[in-house]
Amino acid sequence: MPRIQQLDTQVINRIAAGEVIERPASVVKELLENCVDALSTRIDLEVVNGGMDLIRVVDDGEGIHPEDMLLAVTAHATSKIQSDSDLDHVTTLGFRGEALASIASVSRLRIRTRPHENEVGRELESQGGQIVVNRDCGCPPGTVMEVHNLFYNTPARRRFLKKASTEFGHIVDQFSRIAMANPRMHLTLRHNEKLVYELPASADPVDRIRRFFGSEVADHLIELSSEVELPGQRKVRLYGHVGEPSLSRATRRDQFLFLNGRWIQDRSLQHALEEAYRGLLMVGRHPVSFLFLDLPPALVDVNVHPTKSEVRFQDGQLLYRQLLKTLRDRFLSLEFRVGLNLNEASAAAASQAPGPAPAESGFASDLRFDRPESAVRQHRQLNLSQPRTHLPSPPVISQAAMTGRTILNHPEVVAALAVPPSQARGSTSAAPVTDSPDPMLAESTVSSSPEILTDEFRAFQIYDCYLVVASDAGLEIIDQHALHERIMYEHLRNKILAGVVESQRLLIPETIECTAVQAAAVLEASELMTQMGFDIQEFGGTTLLLHAFPSLIPRGGIVRIVLDFAEKLVQKDGRLSRRDLLDHMLHTMSCRAAIKSGQRLTIEEMRELLRQRHLVQDAHHCPHGRPTALTLSRHTLDQQFGRLG
Repeated sequence: MPRIQQLDTQVINRIAAGEVIERPASVVKELLENCVDALSTRIDLEVVNGGMDLIRVVDDGEGIHPEDMLLAVTAHATSKIQSDSDLDHVTTLGFRGEALASIASVSRLRIRTRPHENEVGRELESQGGQIVVNRDCGCPPGTVMEVHNLFYNTPARRRFLKKASTEFGHIVDQFSRIAMANPRMHLTLRHNEKLVYELPASADPVDRIRRFFGSEVADHLIELSSEVELPGQRKVRLYGHVGEPSLSRATRRDQFLFLNGRWIQDRSLQHALEEAYRGLLMVGRHPVSFLFLDLPPALVDVNVHPTKSEVRFQDGQLLYRQLLKTLRDRFLSLEFRVGLNLNEASAAAASQAPGPAPAESGFASDLRFDRPESAVRQHRQLNLSQPRTHLPSPPVISQAAMTGRTILNHPEVVAALAVPPSQARGSTSAAPVTDSPDPMLAESTVSSSPEILTDEFRAFQIYDCYLVVASDAGLEIIDQHALHERIMYEHLRNKILAGVVESQRLLIPETIECTAVQAAAVLEASELMTQMGFDIQEFGGTTLLLHAFPSLIPRGGIVRIVLDFAEKLVQKDGRLSRRDLLDHMLHTMSCRAAIKSGQRLTIEEMRELLRQRHLVQDAHHCPHGRPTALTLSRHTLDQQFGRLG
């Protein structure tokens, strides 16, 4: 049998690289952390082809002493700790002495550095861990790290990498974490010689948040701060910002936690954050947070995993209680209000037309808020399109044409929706469409309208949410949002399968501000977006340009639909099949485009909604599986009222 033998240093480094260097973003993380530990005030990061061809990091830090150049790329050699006891008081981001040696073993590495007190710099080049150059050179104070052809000698690992846009998205993740943890540092990021981020030093951390996540997030943050006194004149300080309850996400990607300047993940503190928002967020939604913890290094063990993103606290319960109490106390001091935002076009139209004007459909469905009885009810536009691909599609109507009436009242839409009774399974002929009645006629919360169908069907709306339909079979209660969502879903699906999705081009493209990761995910799925009727192109940095969108979807919810789709792509990191992505997009579009709970319907809108439920294959459940209707049979009613002998 083989004898036990000591592994070669190069083999050891290659093995360590498998844990530390997973992808180009791992290299960026290690190099940026070294820059921070070197007390740099400026860092310039440049990558080519998603970091697979080149990663260059330039800083103005302390530099590396010429005599230490060979040790810099030697495993377990570091200037950040000296003894075993130092592991209990780690104050730097790096300390294991593995990063540069691991990077050098799987790339072509070049280092040029000069301490500020030296007049001459030093240059070192390594290929796969073998030193090929080690000489004096001329260079400015600081350090330049260049990583060429990452994983060139490990083809299996290189084939594992994703597209350049995806890898660059992961690099932006690491870059943004360092930038948010160090707002007083000047940072730049370039990709393929194009400037993506220029971040001047700032005393306000919200400036960094605004730069990465936009004003939508930065303008809806809640500042918080607290301190806990510990024995021995030690303190645990918690500070940062959290999002208002209206600023929620479908995933936890926008939750950031920094410990002594280091980005970490901790399930216990994450649970405390979610617990503080209990009752303020819908099920399945997650808060946005940018939290910082400062505590004595002796109270935490950062030597848990090579990536150093997991830590162990000496007293995790103390931090859990502090975070939960700080958030709850802060929330109790605030009064959260939900506002309705109308776009400029709707507001302008409303100011010129008499009576209530239609507001654009919001992106949150099934949300209910208490309103005083005297509040003016908003009358929103509808887009009840026919679910059969052989039927004509509703024409695009301008905002001005819809002023003062719903879209279904427009003559062109009425003509487009006219379907012979023979084509509707089990449906009756629709009565002529008349002008919409005044939506303010009903004074109570439970509104009723006269019969809207023939003698076979009678219906009215209650709670601005449900339609109650009476027939010989009994009493049927219909969820208006769930039913319309099913209608929209089947119609969109048929359009996609037939390849006849109508798109509306914008005269002036609309900008979509998103994170670099989201932008990369959307651009990578551009073929699927085109199939859905979207025309989205890169504009520069983290901004996308929307040139066209499906004409069936109200324009007011388009940006939110694109961002939701981007979140799903980022969450699954390319692990979803094309079929799953398409189905998720259909679910999202139909949900956002459907009429909402709490939305008052006119007689014509109720008639059209009830007519179209007979034209879909499965009108009993919405695409998410919820029932669209509940039936109380005539027999049950007679039994409850004692009419059965």
